[in-house]
Amino acid sequence: MKFTWFHLMPYRFLPEDFKDKYRSVWVDIPRNLYDPKVGHRLYNDYLDQLEFADAMGFDGLGVNEHHQNGYGMMPSPNLMAAALTRRTRNANLVVLGNSIALYNPPVRVAEEFAMLDVMSGGRLIAGFPVGTSMDDNFCYGEVPATLREKYYEAHDLIVKAWKEMDIFSFNGKYTKLRYVNLWPRPIQQPHPPIWIPGGGSVETYDFCADHDYQYSFLSYFGYIAGKKVADGYWEVMAKKGKEPNPYAMGFAQVVIVANSDEEAERLYSPHVDYFFNRCLHVYNGFADAPGYRTVKTIKAGLLGQVGKQADLRRDGLTWKDFVDQGFIIAGSPKTVRERLREAMKTLHCGHLMMLMQIGSMPPDLVKASTELFAKEVMPYMRDLWSEYEDRWSPKRLPEIQSPAPVHFEKGGANGQTRPAGIQSEVRSAK
Repeated sequence: MKFTWFHLMPYRFLPEDFKDKYRSVWVDIPRNLYDPKVGHRLYNDYLDQLEFADAMGFDGLGVNEHHQNGYGMMPSPNLMAAALTRRTRNANLVVLGNSIALYNPPVRVAEEFAMLDVMSGGRLIAGFPVGTSMDDNFCYGEVPATLREKYYEAHDLIVKAWKEMDIFSFNGKYTKLRYVNLWPRPIQQPHPPIWIPGGGSVETYDFCADHDYQYSFLSYFGYIAGKKVADGYWEVMAKKGKEPNPYAMGFAQVVIVANSDEEAERLYSPHVDYFFNRCLHVYNGFADAPGYRTVKTIKAGLLGQVGKQADLRRDGLTWKDFVDQGFIIAGSPKTVRERLREAMKTLHCGHLMMLMQIGSMPPDLVKASTELFAKEVMPYMRDLWSEYEDRWSPKRLPEIQSPAPVHFEKGGANGQTRPAGIQSEVRSAK
């Protein structure tokens, strides 16, 4: 079993009357609610939390891309991943991901992911989400009806840029390039593992199965409601003759650990309420632009994660409801171990993406829950799926070493300083 500590990086200080006074946390959220000084503190708190998760032995550190919102303040997850390359040494960098249809040209994604893979010594996992309707259609103005076609073309260009050793031209419908010549190339060859985040679109099942990518189901409704989507994915995999390898699937789940079930409710209940009633408060007109979801997905009866229908499913729920219905897995280490094992077996899932900072949760509670999970839950889950090979995790360099400190020496006719040994390094590289 593998564990990714996944961060949404929400704005923790939206007003109490936010849901009643403002129509959406996404797209048209008023700018005067954001304080850059508070944002400075939050970014540093959140990077500290990710670094702590690395020190506690989590397999991955997860970041993602969203725009113009208070739910997740990462318009560029690559910036966060770049910071983590220098401050972590153990965990994989799970960038879920870059919304590749939004990049012009998409080779920018190929370049930046290659940089991150090289900087981290081969620890990158490359995520290719289609993106939410809020981000794609309203914040960035992409046409819903052509979004997936543009996404597929961007995918083909990025993967070819990673694989191809010779300069090539690309003559697509949306991108036309005379020269594609990727510098730098990623360490992992032919490319880093690719995970495809999805919220229930049927087409994503086929795309992952056909390309041997990992399907990462990002759900706000928890593992009980998520079983329908997981079953649909495994049915597609079976029809295509694919191995039912649990590591071919990831699942996002809110997980909270305290010393007791009662303590978990007392300490964390307000922050869970903040998440479901403020962070997910999205105007229905932004949630699902006409043409964003395909006819096939609508016919399958898969509902959106945000908007009016999602609000109705959450309206009036208490802490007990969130726990009983599987929206969150919370309680003592024993409770969490039992429910989490049940959840992963139910979903047949080998990669758990854990939301351990949720809503308005402050740093001390995040650290306490993370440490308890690492010491009292994670070791008891490791044996799950040990009979399978995880082919969707990075193949990093044999040894990842910190860069050696640079010593300066006098050199040159004018007495200028230069890094010691720089000439010998250049000669040896040649």
